[in-house]
Order: sequence, then structure tokens, then C-alpha cells
Amino acid sequence: MRTGIATVCLSGTLEDKLQAAAHAGFDGIEIFEPDLITSRLSPREVRIRAAELGLSIDLYQPFRDFEGVPPERLERNLRRAEAKFEVMDELGADTILVCSNVSADAIDDDELASRQLRALADRAQAHGIRVAYEALAWGRRVSEYDHAWRIVEAADHPALGVCLDSFHILSRGSSLRAIADISPDKLFFVQLADAPHLIMDVLQWSRHYRCFPGQGGFDLTEFTARVLATGYGGPFSLEVFNDVFRQADPERMAVDARRSLLLLEESVQRPSDAARLAQPAVLAGYAFVELAVEPSSVGETQRLLHAIGFSQTALHRTKPVALWQQREVRVLLNAGAPAGPAITAIAVESSDPSRSAARAEMLLAPILARQRGPGEAELAAVSAPDGTSVFFCRSDQHGGTDQWLDDFEPLGAVAGSELVSVERIDHVGLTQPFDYFDEAVLFYRSILGLAPLESVELAAPHGLVRSRAVTSADGAIRLVLNVSVLAADSDPHGGAQHVAFACSDIFTVARHLHDIGVATLSIPANYYDDLAARYELAPEQLEAMQELGVLYDRSPEGEFLHFYSATLAGRLFFEVVERRGAYAGYGAANAPVRMAAQREPAAATSSA
Repeated sequence: MRTGIATVCLSGTLEDKLQAAAHAGFDGIEIFEPDLITSRLSPREVRIRAAELGLSIDLYQPFRDFEGVPPERLERNLRRAEAKFEVMDELGADTILVCSNVSADAIDDDELASRQLRALADRAQAHGIRVAYEALAWGRRVSEYDHAWRIVEAADHPALGVCLDSFHILSRGSSLRAIADISPDKLFFVQLADAPHLIMDVLQWSRHYRCFPGQGGFDLTEFTARVLATGYGGPFSLEVFNDVFRQADPERMAVDARRSLLLLEESVQRPSDAARLAQPAVLAGYAFVELAVEPSSVGETQRLLHAIGFSQTALHRTKPVALWQQREVRVLLNAGAPAGPAITAIAVESSDPSRSAARAEMLLAPILARQRGPGEAELAAVSAPDGTSVFFCRSDQHGGTDQWLDDFEPLGAVAGSELVSVERIDHVGLTQPFDYFDEAVLFYRSILGLAPLESVELAAPHGLVRSRAVTSADGAIRLVLNVSVLAADSDPHGGAQHVAFACSDIFTVARHLHDIGVATLSIPANYYDDLAARYELAPEQLEAMQELGVLYDRSPEGEFLHFYSATLAGRLFFEVVERRGAYAGYGAANAPVRMAAQREPAAATSSA
């Protein structure tokens, strides 16, 4: 699959965008006209620079409001087009994008549109240029791709074809069947964009909320497969308008964009195709979560872990890292952090860690250089967009260079609570920097094979928080990604990091913490009054929940009970959850209650 990216996807100058696209490994670019107009490079200099970087200039865009105009306006439009063709001659671009007319006075006459596009194609052909006609989803008279194809087919000119843009097609819910009717020699260009499902004006949706494939809710696999079935052999180029992307680092965004196409290409591969990516290994849950705490928070963190039933079982041979464990549930506590508490690493159990690491590297994940002492495990780790380290482990094998548990020196038995039992790490909640959210979703989707759920927006005291969960098919690995909707609203309490532990009896765990005087998050009485009105819960259960700070949610599949620890330095907390039945959510309805309670100066209380 030949890949491209439109300069409109990235921030910076045109030179910055060219450099970023080349660094990420794209084959070509689309030059967005405003980027050229504002550049100090001449079109010829842009052509030379692109060639030096190994990039072809595949498309110049956009040319607007050409067809369906009164006849007296045609000659003026053709003169305008001639000026663009001269620019394209200097650029070395051989295809121009012509969008369907959106002006209020566009004439609803397909025959007229065909004649005028044919006249444009005549002029373009003299320059060795092709015209790719695209139906905009908000086009005044032409808004469907099959309508644009009928106009092009009627014009019957070798220099005139169509451009298919996934956003304009999928945002309207158009059937994809008519793609098969387009002659492959008339399918001049294909643009790709994903988007979240939103109910809003399609123009505003397009201009502000597009995202890279795999980050939204469109079925780009089917769209791409149908395009490939026509015999199309041209580039698949990203055209994404996104306010956040266009203020983020262009090199980081370009890598994220390229990763999205690698994942999309894998999704449409036939069994006979040579695989570009290493096949994903089976992931069986979390091997560990690593917490970094500064010295002033070590004692409080240890007390919380011990109260939940963990014991310190081993120390790293060369690093200030302690292993806390409860059966096969493991937390690493790194006491050497320069700043406040944070989740610095997650490790997943992989059936083949080497293959998992190779796949991550092929998907452009940064490989982390690690300082290893003599004889220490050769663990592969990559960096997530927010800097969290992601390790691939296999804890059940003995010996070998990747046995990470051998790096720890066992301690004598240190008892945890026999009354408390957590069974696994249920999920990990990670706060994302403002412009990293969509990138993080795609990273975990591609690197770990996690499926994203729909985003939800939650009301916090300081503003809105967007939350999106990504999960493995069996629920063994779950992540919840959070970000403030507006950069100005960023606040550590709006999405502090947390680790959630699963248990089979939430009341036993909560009662134990209560009895030993460990503070948990205090929940307002109003919450329980509302709970009683919404659900028919036994009075004694409601009373116990209110006493212990346990929250409740329900779905058609089951129930979810959970409580929260105190927050360490406003940045890290623990959650204990009990899932009943097939409940697969995260108690999102309770998140505003939690965030409001964490905002209070004395939110954590003990009833001991």
C-alpha cells in the first residue's frame, strides 16, 4: 500500500511538515494550498526539497466551486485553473483535487457539470495533469460519491476521474456497494480519515473532529478493502482536519499517522499477502504495574498496599525497586522518583515477548534503552505517547535472559492481611497530556491489540474530562485513558492516575480497611439517596455501601461495585472493584462523584 499525508494534517511550516512526513516513512504528500501560499519556498524549491526527502507530491488541493456555474462564469474559472496548473508544473504535482460546488447559486444540472469538468480536463491534460473530482458531504448539488462518478463517467475524458474520501462517504452513512462500479482507471485518488460518531453539522464535524484511522468509529477496513477490490493501485493518503493535531508536534503526529496506516493495511491483508507486521502474541493480563514515588510518599503508599493485602516480597538487585505481591498480582514500587507519585510502567504477560516487541517496533513504537546490570533480564520495553513504559514479559518461564523475576532478591516472608484478597489488576487509569489522547488510543490499539470503546465526557468540578477505555477481547487487559477536554482545564484531580484491583467480595475488603483505620474516599450522602431512588437495593446493602464508601453501577449484563483509596499527593490512587455477571464497564456514571470528592480538601476519611 503506497501511503501519503496531506500537509493540513500537521502543524508547523510547510518545511516542518515535509520533514515530519519523510521522517515517519510516508511515500508522498498532498500539498494543501494555504500551506504553499504561506511558505517562503517557491513551488520549485518545494519540489526540490520534497525530492531530497524522498517524497513525491501526489496531489495539489483544493480547487473549489468550479462546476455547475452559470456559463458566463466558466471562462473566469478556467483562467483561475490555468494559474494553478502553472504552480503545479513547478511543484511537479500531476493531480489536482476539485471539490463539488458548495456555493448557494450552484446549478442542479449534471449535464452542465459534466461539460464544465470536461473543459477543465482539456486544459489540465495540456499540462500533463489529471483532475480528481470529489463529492463533498455538504456539496450543494453533488454530495454523494456515486453521483460524482456518474458526472465523471458522462464527461468521458481521460484526464478526469474521481477522488474517494472516506470521511465524505462514511459520515453520510452512504452504501459502499457503488465503489465496485467505478472503473479503476478513473479512480484517481483515495483519501482516508476516521472520526468519532457525533451528531452535528457535517461541515463542522469534518473541519474539527477528523482523526487518523483506528482512532474514531468509522469502518475503514471495509472501505479500504472495497477500494482495493477495484484494482486501485494509487496512494492511500490521510486528509485529517483536527484542531488538536494541528497544534501538536508534527513529527510525533506524522509517526502516529503512519502507524494508523500500518494497522489499517494489516486489517485488509489477505491470507496470501506477505505480512508486513509480526503477528500479535497472545496477551494474558498484567505482569506488573510500576509505581514511582518520591521519598515523602513511600510510607503512605506502602501502608495502602499492605492494607489491600500486598506484602513486600523482594528487592531489585541493583535498583531502588521493591516487589509487592499478593498471589500472582504484582506491583513494583520505585522509591527513587524525583517528583510525586505516578504510574511509570505497565507490563503485560505475552506468550512471546520477543514477537510482541518486534511488532511494537514495526509499528514505530520508540524502543526504550534500559540500563541493565550484569546478568539482569533483557526485557523489551517501548514508550507510550505519554512516556509510560510498556514491557512485554513472561513470568511463568524459568531461566533465560528475559526472566524478570530473577532480577529480584527474595525477602523473608512478610505477611499481608489474610482477610483481604484481590485477584488481579482489573484496569489501569492513565491521564494523558492534552494533545496525546487520540494518539494514545491508537498506540494501545495497535501495540497491544486492545479494542477501544466509545468516548464519554464526564463533568468534573474544574471542567469536562474525556474518557475512553481500551480492552482486550477477554478483558484480561483494560486501560482507561483520560484527558481534560480543554487544555485550560487540565487539573491533576480531573484524571489522576490509578490502579484498580479486582476482588470477589468488595465488602470484606472495604470492611477490613475501615476496621484498621485506613482512609478511603468519602462519598456524599446525596449520592446514596439518589442511588436508592434509581435502583431497588436492599436497605442493609445501601447502609453498608454508605458506611464504607462503596459506589454502585448496573448494566443489563451485570453489576459493578467499587471504592477508592485516598489520593497520594493529588496524583495517584487505588480502586478496588467487584464485577458481578458480565458487567464490562468502569462505573463511568460515578466518575463525577469521585472527581468532586477528590477535589475536597479532606476527601478521605476513616470511620475507625
